[in-house]
Amino acid sequence: MDSMADENASFIDERQFTVRRTIRISASIEKVWAAVTEPENISQWFGRAKLDSFSVGATGSLTFPGQHSIPLRIEAIDEPHLVSYRWSNDGASGEFPVEVDERSTVFTFTLEPLADGTRLTVVETGFDATSDPAANMEFHRQGWDSELDKLVALVERA
Repeated sequence: MDSMADENASFIDERQFTVRRTIRISASIEKVWAAVTEPENISQWFGRAKLDSFSVGATGSLTFPGQHSIPLRIEAIDEPHLVSYRWSNDGASGEFPVEVDERSTVFTFTLEPLADGTRLTVVETGFDATSDPAANMEFHRQGWDSELDKLVALVERA
């Protein structure tokens, strides 16, 4: 199976204030799960990730090149099918201890095993609470296209 990352771009649902992208990856659900949950793997395709543990309520941060740290908190886990992260990325201070503020959004990875790989869907919600919903949704739509393409390259290469 060929990966379907390029054909399936992220899209915005303006009524629901969400960004969504679904891709097929030529790798087992276990490999994809590790790529979206283990900080050392997340750091290879997304931002430099730090988590104090892997449990609901755990906190940490994502740091992108040339930017400050973005506070992060795990909201839900259903291994190996779902993990949700809340991040304060709309003017987040990057101060520690890590706190997630009212302008945060939640992104959820849902993994579904396929006969020849994994279907991964990311849905980011909560843009209605941000300072500029339309601009933030567009910025994150572009980001998910770029970042998930890196994820596919990393996991399928492994």
